[in-house]
Amino acid sequence: TAILARLRRDSSARATFLIDRNGQQLAAQGDGLEQFDTTALASLTAGNVASTDAIAKLIGEKEFSALVHEGEKDNLHISLVGDRVILVVIFDSRTSLGLVRLRVKRTSETLARIFETIVQKTEREKSGAGAAAPGGAAGAAAAPSPFAEITEDDIDNLFR
Repeated sequence: TAILARLRRDSSARATFLIDRNGQQLAAQGDGLEQFDTTALASLTAGNVASTDAIAKLIGEKEFSALVHEGEKDNLHISLVGDRVILVVIFDSRTSLGLVRLRVKRTSETLARIFETIVQKTEREKSGAGAAAPGGAAGAAAAPSPFAEITEDDIDNLFR
C-alpha cells in the first residue's frame, strides 16, 4: 500500500491499484476510491490484459507489457509487473503520460523485487517442508504451509 501511495503521489495520479491476473484486487490507493466499483475494475482490467495478450500472440508478440486508455477526463495506464500482477494508474490532466510511465517503471521494478523475494522464500519453505520430521519419523505429516491462511488484509499489510 505504501508503494502504491508513493506512486500515486509521485505521478500526481488519482488512484493506483494492484490486481492479480485472476482479477482480484490486492491493494488500492487514492482519494475517492468509493466512487469506483473496484471489484468490477479489477476483473475487467484482468480481462482486458488477457484479451490483449491474445492479440499480441496473434501478431507474433510475446505480450504488450503496458496499455494506455485515454478518455475525455481520465486516463488509465495498465502495466504488467513480472508475470504476476497488474498495476493500474488512473490519472487526469494534472499529470502527463510520460511522468506516469516513468514512475510506473520504477515502481514496477520495486514490486518485481518484492514478489521475487516472496517466491524465493516460498520455494525455500516448500523444500524445507519435504524434509524428514524431527526424530526421523518416516511418513510423518509435513507441517502445514504458513501461507495456507493468508488473507487479503495480510497482503495489504505486506505492501504498507
